[in-house]
Amino acid sequence: MSETGEKIGAHEVAAWLRRHPKFLQQFPDLAISLVVPREDGPAASLASYQLEVLRDKNRELSRRLQDLYAVSQENERLAVRTHQLTLALMRPQDPAGVVRAMVATLAEDFNGDLVRVVLFAPVAGLAEEEWLQVIARDDRVLQPFADCLRDGEPLCGRLHPDKQAVLYATRSDDVASTALLPVEGVGLVAVGSSDPNRFYPGMGTLFLRMMGEAFAAALQRHQP
Repeated sequence: MSETGEKIGAHEVAAWLRRHPKFLQQFPDLAISLVVPREDGPAASLASYQLEVLRDKNRELSRRLQDLYAVSQENERLAVRTHQLTLALMRPQDPAGVVRAMVATLAEDFNGDLVRVVLFAPVAGLAEEEWLQVIARDDRVLQPFADCLRDGEPLCGRLHPDKQAVLYATRSDDVASTALLPVEGVGLVAVGSSDPNRFYPGMGTLFLRMMGEAFAAALQRHQP
């Protein structure tokens, strides 16, 4: 293109931008890529705009990095606790010891205000514990948990009153959120908290599933 053509094109672009002063708000990446003189003058405001756009992007990136770091830290803590739970479940010499280790670890290491266990069959050596119920798998009492038991997926959040009543009985009002773990062939494990935000719908359940699998495997070790 000739020098005259370039000058005409530049003037046309400049005229168009004057008629559309908010153009750079729609395309902030263009403002970043423009080369702007750094001396004082009419270009100073555009340079300031470029700088502000970069600052906004940096703030957003910093916020995302902080969120990712917080998630990674929490996942690391959960991984360590899950590993410790698995080791604790491997140490007992009988099924009763396995169940007690599960309850103790969840209460101590996972900030559980109330831990409840429902077993489908009695376990020798376990007396009438406050945290324990023995209910047959096909008992109508467990009807509120039918979907959970069928799917085998952990539930987190505020449970339906029917579930709360079965698990916590007279302590239902003390529990504002629960992590409920169905364990195939074994029963149900629930960790209740007075904090409504401790367990919430949508939170990751990978570590809960790993805990359930470790619990089931530890009990199977002692089967005849």
